[in-house]
Amino acid sequence: MSDLGLDLPYQLSIALETAGVVLGGLAVGLLLKWLVFALLRVHSRHTESLVTASVARWLSQPSTYFLPVLVLSFMLPLAPLAPKPFEVLRRITEAALISTFAWCLVRVVNVAEDLIRQHYQLTEADNLRVRKLYTQLQFVRKFVVSLIIFLAGALILMGFATVRKIGTGLLTSAGIVSVIVGFAAQRSISNLLAGFQLAFTQPIRIDDVLVVEGEWGRVEEITFTYVVLRLWDERRLVLPLNYFIEKPFQNWTRTTSQLLGTALIYTDYTIPVDAVRQELQRIAEASKYWDKRVCVLHVTDSKERTLELRALVSAANSGNLWELRCEVREKLVAFVQQHYPECLPKTRTESAPEAATSSLAGALEP
Repeated sequence: MSDLGLDLPYQLSIALETAGVVLGGLAVGLLLKWLVFALLRVHSRHTESLVTASVARWLSQPSTYFLPVLVLSFMLPLAPLAPKPFEVLRRITEAALISTFAWCLVRVVNVAEDLIRQHYQLTEADNLRVRKLYTQLQFVRKFVVSLIIFLAGALILMGFATVRKIGTGLLTSAGIVSVIVGFAAQRSISNLLAGFQLAFTQPIRIDDVLVVEGEWGRVEEITFTYVVLRLWDERRLVLPLNYFIEKPFQNWTRTTSQLLGTALIYTDYTIPVDAVRQELQRIAEASKYWDKRVCVLHVTDSKERTLELRALVSAANSGNLWELRCEVREKLVAFVQQHYPECLPKTRTESAPEAATSSLAGALEP
């Protein structure tokens, strides 16, 4: 009993010293974090720096955990623990340090992405080179983040002897496992390879205008396994990556965003085509959507009762082209209605002469 009585204060003393080391390390780390970001705030007040703002935005939260754990890992040898309790505490600290460091690395990727996006603006009129870069950037970012998380998880698990033994046992049956995993992951691996192919050969890019499955939309997101299209009516069309490798689709912005479009109107054969052609030129020149490249009018078909007039116009992008086509169609129809109403489509009928009609009526009388 006396030994137990003497042991209790000693154990309590060790627990208090260990708690003091742990709490002290965490407190010093929090103080260090506060000092670093206070300096960043002072710096940002004097100079408008995107780097400072991005670091403060992305790294403030993970550094609240990483810096205290980092300081604790340096102060941990000061804890007066027995070997086994010390090893448990060291393992926990090591796992926390790896996790928080990986979190910081993921946020550093976000900082790098901010800097690139600031330098290359997607809102520019001629943004083909920027869209190429954004497509590669999005895929590389997802790959790097996944790699960081995978390596962090592997390092944490390999820190435990039991996991290392399991890993060694699994390696002995690697042949069977590789065959099973190969069949199970065949689709996923093909999607991953398709993702690499799309990112660097770039048949599609971020913000490209596509016509897929009869739907018009812009590429909003490219992930490891699928592509998201934002359709014109704000729906989202999600397609697997392999779709863009195996099936045909239309890309309206592959090398340039400039496009040609048509507006069809139908009139009577008596329409003065030259007058309509001059009106089309006037409409195009007055429109803010025309890019001054192409503006022509042709008679493209002659049907049984009408002529088909096709107005061919050009615009800088698909959005402007849609508005221009609607504007040309509306104003050409209004022009024909106001100046040549007799040239609107009509159906002609021919009645019998009056004399023939009278004789036919007499013949029918009793």
